[in-house]
Amino acid sequence: MEYKTGTKCVQAGYTPGNGEPRQIPIIQSTTFKYDTSEDMGKLFDLEASGYFYTRLQNPTNDFVAAKIAALEGGTAGMLTSSGQAANFFSLFNICSCGDHIVSSSSIYGGTFNLISVTMAKMGIETTFVSPDCTEEELNAAFRENTKAVFGETIANPALTVLDIEKFAKAAHSHGVPLIVDNTFPTPVNCRPIEWGADIVTHSTTKYMDGHGAAVGGAIVDSGKFDWLAHADKFRGLCTPDESYHGITYAEKFGMGGAFITKCTAQLMRDFGSIQSPQNAFLLNLGLESMHVRMPKHVENGQAVAEFLQGRSEVEFVSYPGLSGDKYHELAKKYMPNGGCGVVSFELRGGRAAAERFMKNLKLCAIETHVADARSCCLNPATSTHRQMTDEQLKEAGIPAGLIRISCGLEDKADLIADLEQAFRD
Repeated sequence: MEYKTGTKCVQAGYTPGNGEPRQIPIIQSTTFKYDTSEDMGKLFDLEASGYFYTRLQNPTNDFVAAKIAALEGGTAGMLTSSGQAANFFSLFNICSCGDHIVSSSSIYGGTFNLISVTMAKMGIETTFVSPDCTEEELNAAFRENTKAVFGETIANPALTVLDIEKFAKAAHSHGVPLIVDNTFPTPVNCRPIEWGADIVTHSTTKYMDGHGAAVGGAIVDSGKFDWLAHADKFRGLCTPDESYHGITYAEKFGMGGAFITKCTAQLMRDFGSIQSPQNAFLLNLGLESMHVRMPKHVENGQAVAEFLQGRSEVEFVSYPGLSGDKYHELAKKYMPNGGCGVVSFELRGGRAAAERFMKNLKLCAIETHVADARSCCLNPATSTHRQMTDEQLKEAGIPAGLIRISCGLEDKADLIADLEQAFRD
């Protein structure tokens, strides 16, 4: 039986047996005991499933990853130490020195730096395209060595909405997967796989955790991309891996398991960016209420956006839920129940006006965080995106006076009152 999203939030990923713990158990152990070397050897050869060292896998993590995969409609999932690690792993799993990525230019500043600077040092180049580009402009960005397309469902903090079908069509016509970071809408409000995405990533630190308690990330494979049909492009998945006795992932684990198995067996083995079992346990507590929390975040975001839209101090408001927003129609298509509780707006007066306004806030805290039960805000140009030049900020839709406010679960009347007094003071 295919359960609804709310039921999956509560029940998916873990089914206890007779007399077993009702809650997902925390397996807080680095290692696992086996009776014989032969038993353990089968794990190292990927001939048997199981656990031998938490740097690669842990049962608690796998229970929670299975829940997220079920929520996204994927075939396999894995947890990482952060959303940044999830995005890096999802790309590096299929890209290497000499390869190329096509990415939306409107993405989180940390991810922009990861792709444009750090991965460039590894010999992986990226062409950034506007999320509003035409199909012709998008297709022109591809090269013979392009291995992936990347974008964010709702970009942080510009709040542009990715036309998933357009980007998926282009990716597939060039024989590469579309990777979508779905952190802001969560699978409660958008399931990118249903629109053509092949790999979905999350910073689980945000709405999935929902309480600012645990940093983490997740990767979900749709199981729909045929790696063997493009074996010349994805040799890491389609040729023998000598570090695992010549296993060919795409042949042994199929479309539904090859990507995550390779990502775990190679990248998690070598980089060790594992989410702690304790954090996975906390994440699961957040997942169990995510379907209840998200509508409230959306309700508060909509109310705050409408309030800000009427203020003379505000240059513009970005929130896809507003009827006049540039991305409103795309948002209605991909997220008919609303996107998230994050609102971006620019104050007249630039950075100075933004700093003054935020100092006056009493309920909304200044934090490098979003998607929390408690409302928070920041000025991206002086924090999360401070590594970007003014030209790059403009290209990403993040002017210097932009404020990003993440509406929590408080009463919306109190949130609006706080903003009103901050303008007044």
